[in-house]
Amino acid sequence: MTKNTHDADVAFIRALAELLNENDLTELQVKRDYAEDDSLNVRVSRKPPQQIMAPQQMQAAPAQMPAAIPVAIASPAADTSADPANHPGAVTSPMVGTIYLQAEPSAPPFISVGASIAEGDTLLIVEAMKTMNHIPAPRSGTIKRILVGDGDAVEFGAPLVIIE
Repeated sequence: MTKNTHDADVAFIRALAELLNENDLTELQVKRDYAEDDSLNVRVSRKPPQQIMAPQQMQAAPAQMPAAIPVAIASPAADTSADPANHPGAVTSPMVGTIYLQAEPSAPPFISVGASIAEGDTLLIVEAMKTMNHIPAPRSGTIKRILVGDGDAVEFGAPLVIIE
């Protein structure tokens, strides 16, 4: 019985690692309770791609860097003093999932930069475990920044939009 439980736990951990890579996540934590005195607590994590690739790009291909830098840094350059997650108007993801900016592929997006919104309006959808979760605006205001793209994978607490 112990060998079977161990094999099942190893398979479960491998499945979590695959889920981490497939959804481009940096961390996943799960706790399973089997019995009153028996549980499994697993945390699988990896470095985000920016941290892994930045040193390689600088050493391996410096000629390509000037073309890549303006595209990658153009949007954060407006607010380099702080992380968007710390902005007082940031709306963060309540769950891990996939972002959808419109209700269906042919529909217009829920929000756009500069648009006025009312409290409770749908900002976007986070799909988690085949369930579409509409994320409502926590307050009225104007959309200043959209920090995610359609189809992006997000983690819990990741900043989605900034409302002022």
